[in-house]
Amino acid sequence: MGMNLRIRSGGHDFEGLSYVSYVNFVLLDMSNLRSIDVNIEEETATVQVGAIIGELYYKIWEKSKVHAFPAGVCPTVGIGGHISGGGYGVLMRKYGLTIDNVIDATIIDVNGRVLNKKVMGEDLFWAIRGGGGASFGVIVSYKLQLVQVPQNVTVFRVTKTLAENVTNIVNRWQYVADKIDRDLFVRLNLKPDNTKNTIQATFTAFFLGNPERLVSVMNMWFPELDIKIADCKKMSWIESVLFWSNNINEPVEILLERSRFSAKFSKRKSDYLQTPISRDGIESLWRKMQELKVVELVFNPYGGRMSEIGDRETPFPHRAGNIFKIQYSVNWDEGGVDAKAYYLNQIRVLHEFMTPFVSKNPRGAYLNYRDLDIGTSVVGNNSYKDGRVYGEKYFMGNFDRLVKVKTMVDGDNFFSNEQSIPVYER
Repeated sequence: MGMNLRIRSGGHDFEGLSYVSYVNFVLLDMSNLRSIDVNIEEETATVQVGAIIGELYYKIWEKSKVHAFPAGVCPTVGIGGHISGGGYGVLMRKYGLTIDNVIDATIIDVNGRVLNKKVMGEDLFWAIRGGGGASFGVIVSYKLQLVQVPQNVTVFRVTKTLAENVTNIVNRWQYVADKIDRDLFVRLNLKPDNTKNTIQATFTAFFLGNPERLVSVMNMWFPELDIKIADCKKMSWIESVLFWSNNINEPVEILLERSRFSAKFSKRKSDYLQTPISRDGIESLWRKMQELKVVELVFNPYGGRMSEIGDRETPFPHRAGNIFKIQYSVNWDEGGVDAKAYYLNQIRVLHEFMTPFVSKNPRGAYLNYRDLDIGTSVVGNNSYKDGRVYGEKYFMGNFDRLVKVKTMVDGDNFFSNEQSIPVYER
């Protein structure tokens, strides 16, 4: 037909490639393929790609209060894109990424064949766990390995400002967050407070244990944050899902709702850090964030299980040697090209400012924080040369293997978008 195919499960693609194209296209909406089969005896779950993360968590919780799955904190994200692009959450330091816990998949290839892991072979199964599923076929479902969690876990959320010695605290976080007990995940959110002319640094923690042990670990590794028992909340794993998604006062059934993201417009970018930012660098970051006013940062710590899994085991390469990942975010409600230009410029300026501090040659990026700024190729005619520009940032040394798999399973490049995996030129 000469039409481009776009495949959407949850629609959380930050650049809209799963549901928008500038060439004629057909949208394959997977949202009604959302069945979830949880088998506690096997400790597995088979989930169709149209389900959202919240539905998966809810179905696991219905069957067991001591099982979980290492996926993200945003419950409205679709399973299909989340897994095929890598997927991470608060359990990644303990159990790795979402893709590290996938044991089978079902995919429809370009010839219409329905393939499981055994039939598709190791190369294609490798590619669709972090290489972006929409380049290789239509993924229908994944079979997941569930993980065990305690009856109760512990969380805290503490915010510090410049007047509360935040520079020293953030500096210390860089040195301990990836080395601390792997049962503990401490995310750092940074945002300018324009009314009080300061920076807010919010530390949000998830711990596979009780408050007493958490305080002991924090006192040993990170006393600068001065966490007390009173800061901690003991709760079930499913309650922690609500806490992390800012739904703590809502019923568990809210996890079944697909649409709770309120911003009309948004832009995301990403980076990886392999050496801590100096104190002077941190203070210069505060000044830049206060100058720009609208850009927020999220630092996600690595280490633990993430450092043990080889960078070639899946297409996702950002493993050992990375201290943390940065998400840049800006959201806005105003329509029009002027507002768009303003907000996009703000996030791009901060991304450029961070260049001296982040990974190099290539500067890494995370596929699920889709960013067309780092390179695009022509839909339907994706060249290796163009694809390599963004492909090596997302996949580093795994890019060429992805191209080989793509050439093998979709040599005519039927599955194509602005950042899909190209085929080798004939």
